[in-house]
This record gives sequence, C-alpha cells and structure tokens, in this order.
Amino acid sequence: MCHMYILICGNGTYYTGSTRNLERRLMQHQSGKGAIHTTMHQPVVLIYSEEFSRIDHAFYQKLKH
Repeated sequence: MCHMYILICGNGTYYTGSTRNLERRLMQHQSGKGAIHTTMHQPVVLIYSEEFSRIDHAFYQKLKH
C-alpha cells in the first residue's frame, strides 16, 4: 500500500510526504536520514496517515495539504 503522511517536527512545523513503505520512511525521518527539514527539526512524530492503492494518488493528496 501507498501512504500520504503528516509529521509534526520538534520546532512545531509540519512535514507532508508520500511513500510506498510508511514504516521504513518514518524510521528514516526519526533517525535523521529522511528529508533535510525533518533532519534539522528533530524529533518528528507521525500525526496522520492515509492509505492509497496507488502512489500517484497518495502524492496528489500530499499536494492538497
């Protein structure tokens, strides 16, 4: 399954992403090996995720947020 997700970062900002493997991507963000924004603003916490059958649908939903 594909996911669109929203993280809250340590500085109070939000990060929105899309992935085919939510567990792996969340571990990357939390270990400082994800996006530059989440690496610079640790810790990050998953606050929302939504499943999609296709990655393009997850990406489109990400753009709406």
